[in-house]
Amino acid sequence: MSNPTVLVVDDDNKIREIIGLYFIKEGFQVEEAADGVEAIRKIEQVKPNLILLDIMMPVLDGIEVCRQVRKFSQVPIIMLSARAEDEDRIMGLELGADDYITKPFNPREVVARVNAVLRRVPDTEFTSADRLHFPNLDINIADYTITAFGRSVPLTAKEMELLWCLASRPRQTFSREILLEKIWGYTYCGETRTIDNHIRRLRQKMEASDTTPWDIKTVWGVGYRFEVKS
Repeated sequence: MSNPTVLVVDDDNKIREIIGLYFIKEGFQVEEAADGVEAIRKIEQVKPNLILLDIMMPVLDGIEVCRQVRKFSQVPIIMLSARAEDEDRIMGLELGADDYITKPFNPREVVARVNAVLRRVPDTEFTSADRLHFPNLDINIADYTITAFGRSVPLTAKEMELLWCLASRPRQTFSREILLEKIWGYTYCGETRTIDNHIRRLRQKMEASDTTPWDIKTVWGVGYRFEVKS
C-alpha cells in the first residue's frame, strides 16, 4: 500500500500535530479533524486508509463516530483514549474498532500499530468464489453479507470475519486467544470477553439454536467451533 492516508481525529491540536509529523516522516498522507462531526465529513470526502480516533471529543465523541462510521464503511479504526478502563476498550472493539491505544503514548508505537493494522487489510478484494454454503445459510465474504433462512443478516466487519474464520473450518475448535489474534491481529490480554460477546451477538442475529442445521458451539474451557448437524 503506497502512501496510505491516515485521518487523525483529536480535539487536541498538539497531539494532531505531533502524530501528523511522525506519519509524514514515514511516508503517510495525513488528514486531520478536531471533532466527531468534522471526522465523519472527512471520512466521506477523503476515504482514508485508516482512522486514529480519540474517544473524548466535543460535539460527537469517538464511540458515536465509530458507531456511525461502521454503518457505511469498514475502514480500519484505532481508538485513542486517556482512559484505561477495560469497559471503554471493550466497547470500542465491539463496535468494530481494530485496536485501542491508551494515552500518553509513544508516537513511534502509534505508527507501528497503524502499520500492523494496515498489514492485515487485504491488498486485493475477495472474489465471488469466496463464499460458504450450508443448509439455509450462505456466507459471502466478498461483500461481507450473509443470508440465513432467506433473510439478510446485518453483521459488523468483526462479526463477519469471526464467523468466516469458524465456518471455513467446520468442527475445528478455536481458543478465544487464537480467535483474538486471528481477527484482531493483536493479543488483548484479559479481554477474551470480546470474543464471548461477539459470539453471543452472532448467534442472536443468525437465530442459531439447537434446531437449526448449524450452530456456533461453545467448547467449555477452550473456545468455540462451527458445527454442521448431520
